[in-house]
Amino acid sequence: MNVALFIARRYFFSKKKRNIINIISIIAMIGVGVGTMALIVVLSVFNGLEDLIRSLYGKFDPEIKITSVEGKSFETDEQLLERIRKTPGVALLTEVIEDNALLRYNDRQMVVKVKGVSDNFFQQNQIDSAIVDGDYRLKRRGQQYALIGRGVQYQLSIRPENPFSPMQFLYPKAGKKTIINPENAFRQLGIQAGGVFAIERQYDDQYVFVPLAFAEELLSYGSKRTSLEIKTQHVEDVDKVKAALQKVLGPGFNVQNSEEQHVSLLRAVKVEKLFVFVTFTFVLLIASINIFFSLSMLVLDKQKDIAILTSLGADARTIRRIFLLEGAIVAFSGAFVGLVVGGTICWLQQTFGWVSMGMSTSVVEAYPVLMRPTDFVFTAVAIILITLIVSIRPARRAAAISIRENL
Repeated sequence: MNVALFIARRYFFSKKKRNIINIISIIAMIGVGVGTMALIVVLSVFNGLEDLIRSLYGKFDPEIKITSVEGKSFETDEQLLERIRKTPGVALLTEVIEDNALLRYNDRQMVVKVKGVSDNFFQQNQIDSAIVDGDYRLKRRGQQYALIGRGVQYQLSIRPENPFSPMQFLYPKAGKKTIINPENAFRQLGIQAGGVFAIERQYDDQYVFVPLAFAEELLSYGSKRTSLEIKTQHVEDVDKVKAALQKVLGPGFNVQNSEEQHVSLLRAVKVEKLFVFVTFTFVLLIASINIFFSLSMLVLDKQKDIAILTSLGADARTIRRIFLLEGAIVAFSGAFVGLVVGGTICWLQQTFGWVSMGMSTSVVEAYPVLMRPTDFVFTAVAIILITLIVSIRPARRAAAISIRENL
């Protein structure tokens, strides 16, 4: 057995004499353990929130979205659409027209986002799993229907599939400047609500899905589209397909994957997670100061032992290693317990969902938690660095003790 490790273990685990140094070491170990546990739990919660955001938006957003660099819409033709369809990796192409319009229902009205989509929209989208009332299909038995958000339904008290009270959409007519009769300045078109979806409040409170032909007629877009949504043959090839589409379309179009469509929100979550990691690392550093004090006191207490070891042939390097290993034993013991307890807490939350969100309107009942190996690795690296920082000075002082003065 390594002599330095053997002596370091004897200093920490010895039961013959329990003094203030041992107590401080135990306190330091507990502090490191609690800090490590808290860091793992908090990082896992941030991972869970990030994963929840991706899953929520994944029900609404496409794998790849094509928009115009300039303006909110762009001209399309069959040649352009065919070039996109023939791009390697493209499985499905959906045409989209999206704009604001005024929605009236009985004596109530509100501004909503009308999203007209081609017939294959639900083949690449998971909104059908978010239906809470009615049917998600926009065309049934030759009749057109709208799919509305739950927030829109609540605000206007809309009853799905009510043939006696269709929804009325109003959109300004191009070039109309007269205001003698405001009704004449708007194009009005009616459609029946066929279903209600509930994804996330941002969408539920403002979105209405309609067939593409209905949106073309209401908004007078003609062959213009606000976006084209792409589903790939294999999800893992999204970035390759995105690069190929950008090359086919040129610099006049933005081609974005699902993460780039919400880059600001996801970046904010990652930045918050980074700041939390840095903050808890400083907490671990403060907790590890006790290791510095216990090692410093241990050096003073063991001056005679150090002198004897030196006289027996132990060099300065061996003495330094004894105290560095002593600090490592204290820190790593606490860290190991913290990692195990933190991982267990996260697993229990993932499995049983004991800690709830506490809100009846929340998207999920329990706090989302997701453990990632990288969090455990970075936490372990941070603890190793902190241990070196707090242990190196006492170890050097131990190696510099004079034999003559202590024997």
